[in-house]
Amino acid sequence: MAESLKDRIRSDLNQARRDRDKLRTMVLTTTLSEIRNREIEVGHELSDDEVVAVISGSVKRRREAAEQMRAGGREDLAEKEEFEATILTDYMPPALSEAEVREMVREAIAEGATSIGAVMGRLAPRIKGRFDGREANRIVREELG
Repeated sequence: MAESLKDRIRSDLNQARRDRDKLRTMVLTTTLSEIRNREIEVGHELSDDEVVAVISGSVKRRREAAEQMRAGGREDLAEKEEFEATILTDYMPPALSEAEVREMVREAIAEGATSIGAVMGRLAPRIKGRFDGREANRIVREELG
């Protein structure tokens, strides 16, 4: 059986500890505790897709924090947040390109979705964790417009 994503994070955490990589150790420890908290909330062990959703939320929070740090003139802290987000993106499925998402939007429209809500409803599960929702919404508006 293939190693689960959670197991991969655990073994990478152990390696980071051996390498004395403080930042990576802190990011992976925090992520594992977020995964554990989510498992307690839902009452079962998370699947890889559910783990990706947790990681995706962490990446999003760090990117938003980086934007706020930049707005506050703290470039050093913004870079740290972005580096942490980069560490976590290694555990996510490969990102989709704008062209791939645009193609999915066109398919949804061809299948009869005529409103933004209907298209996003079909698109969201397919792009979750692999493409920014705001960007997807912009593409949907362009294709419907």
